Amino acid sequence: WENRSIYIAPLAVAPVALFGSLIEVLTLPRRMHGVLGTLDPMHQQELIEQPYTLAALLIMFTTVVVGVFYCIDALQSERRDRSILFWKSLPVSDLETVLSKASIPFLVLPLVTFAVTLVTQWIMLLMGSAVLAGKGVSPAMLWTHVSLLQIWAMMLYHLLAVHSLWWAPYWGWLLLVSAWARRAALLWATLPLLAIGILEKIAFNTSHFAALLGYRFMGSPGGGASSGDSMTMAALTPSPGHFLASPGLWTGLAFAVACMAAAVRLRRYREPI
Repeated sequence: WENRSIYIAPLAVAPVALFGSLIEVLTLPRRMHGVLGTLDPMHQQELIEQPYTLAALLIMFTTVVVGVFYCIDALQSERRDRSILFWKSLPVSDLETVLSKASIPFLVLPLVTFAVTLVTQWIMLLMGSAVLAGKGVSPAMLWTHVSLLQIWAMMLYHLLAVHSLWWAPYWGWLLLVSAWARRAALLWATLPLLAIGILEKIAFNTSHFAALLGYRFMGSPGGGASSGDSMTMAALTPSPGHFLASPGLWTGLAFAVACMAAAVRLRRYREPI
């Protein structure tokens, strides 16, 4: 209702992914008789599934950007437009308000991403089948190598594990800054992190803090985007055992809880800007 970009942005990006897929699928019959015919079945599947993974990554990246700007504006905008006075007049606690706003990056955005990507990939598969049939090639190979149910299961797990839980410290930090800052919240969210990294580099000539932030964003225990060169959803998804046993997961969740608790307390005493 208040942030239509939550669903408009991924819906706007989906046609871009479909257009790219249409261009790629027009060359699919030629490649199926050429390069694909010389590969083993595993590499064939990876190559055929690659456009579906890229479409998912494009939509995921879009919703991550939406999540960042939503969180950084969530608790500041209500003070800026003075709607906080209306919400505080209702029988809704500060805890409930902060949790409702936190539910957007933790739950709503991953589910919106999953739903939009699911429909997009299904249309991509139908387009590929239609092109192959129109050129006199059986689409059976495409349906054999593209296991959408497996891709969707891995994608849903990836979204909930990485985007919700592994990135929880980022979401918590952005909500905390949004509750504290009077203006330029995005600047206040990034400057302390840059200052810590620069100070560490000057004082100790190390980059552990920057490496930690990079690992938290680009990787995850037992897998993640940095675990290999294979461009499949399985390669981008952490293994459940390593993921749940990782101390980094639980320390990150504890940090996110602390940030949101601080955001609740700040909202209790913050006045309109």
